[in-house]
Amino acid sequence: MSDKKQKTVLGEGAIYDARQLGVPRMLILGIQHMFAMFGATVLVPALTGLSVSTTLLFAGLGTFLFHFLTKGKVPAFLGSSFAYLAGYWAIAPNGEMELLPYACFGVACSGLLYLILSGCIKAFGTSKVMKFFPPIVTGPIIIAIGLTLSQSAIDNCTTNWWIALIAIVVVVVCNIWGKGMIKIIPIILGVLASYIVAAVTGNVDFTTVKEAAWIGLPVAWDSTVFSIFSNLDVSLLITSVITIMPIALATMVEHIGDVSAISSTVGQNYIKSPGLHRTLLGDGVATILASLFGAPANTTYGENTGVLSLTKVFDPLVIRLAAGFAILFSFSPKIEALISAMPAATIGGVSLVLYGMISAVGVRNVVETKVDFSKSRNVIIAALILVLSIGIKYSAAGAVAFQIGSVSISLSGLAIGAFVGIVLNAVLPGKDYLFDEETPGDTGVNFEMNAGKNK
Repeated sequence: MSDKKQKTVLGEGAIYDARQLGVPRMLILGIQHMFAMFGATVLVPALTGLSVSTTLLFAGLGTFLFHFLTKGKVPAFLGSSFAYLAGYWAIAPNGEMELLPYACFGVACSGLLYLILSGCIKAFGTSKVMKFFPPIVTGPIIIAIGLTLSQSAIDNCTTNWWIALIAIVVVVVCNIWGKGMIKIIPIILGVLASYIVAAVTGNVDFTTVKEAAWIGLPVAWDSTVFSIFSNLDVSLLITSVITIMPIALATMVEHIGDVSAISSTVGQNYIKSPGLHRTLLGDGVATILASLFGAPANTTYGENTGVLSLTKVFDPLVIRLAAGFAILFSFSPKIEALISAMPAATIGGVSLVLYGMISAVGVRNVVETKVDFSKSRNVIIAALILVLSIGIKYSAAGAVAFQIGSVSISLSGLAIGAFVGIVLNAVLPGKDYLFDEETPGDTGVNFEMNAGKNK
């Protein structure tokens, strides 16, 4: 009987209670899950200038909070969302430490949209609410997010194309031809390969790594949102909110896709129980908490599903162990310094693939939901979202600025594009989209590397 259980561990059958595996194997599974989430989670702070330690801390705390709000039913890990990169760079284009808290405030406010959507779904039902966010709106927004990020990837690659190329090749090879865990973690493998080559060839300065302590506190007051109120820039605060909040429209749809994929993998309909309103509430509260303390937005994402599919261990307890390990890692400044020393070319190489995949996912979202572009309304909505989002981003001004009294407000292309798309979808006749609560997966998207089978 024990032999059969041993075989089940190897992925031959689903395990819903990990305690039967014993403590050592549970710990190993938890560490494995944490490292599978590690690459995507730490890449966002590496790209934006946010603290890696703070990110790991709130990825763990956010995961625990999500599990509490969803009654411990959903085996999901919360980590950094790539979708918000455009928002961070709109407010702090060079990772300026004095500007990042303002960007974090905007992200925290976007978390409020999760709470509003959660309340609306609880009150009116999923189908009625989701008709305002059809693929013809969310798809082009996601495409625009990837394209507006493309310049930064190229700029980083140009610092050393050979180092960047190594990262690109490893990510592509692992994602296409990799097996098992190799296919699940292409990002972290691409980073490691490129980083090692850069270090061997003398392209990495490890001075800060040598000077960093092994143990330290993961949160610094100056990096929190609370620090900005001692010398508040009201104009920048308002600009941050208006610029970043619309991005939540894409990440909320991403969330639905992730929960749908997890449901399909595990064989449980989490859209109904504990309910989409609870999972959205978990993401929203975790995002607000993380952002207030200087960490990126916390969202469910794709690698999680890939690991579940590979191990077939569906017990949320394993995810909570992974969250515990993330918190433990957050108290090591040495790890943060090692990640912060990553060369720009390595970041650029991984980003080049990643940002392209974000746009490709938007295309997939439109294609798989069979958006009919023979209809003029759909063409107009998509066209205006794309042109406004990208055109304003790469215009001479880079944004649309205007005055309201003494306050100067600057709107990003994404914010304007998203707003115009939602309004046009609401007012133009000929709506042809209905969200199906029983099979919601066709509406969803994953911004992360789409590794592993979802079914």
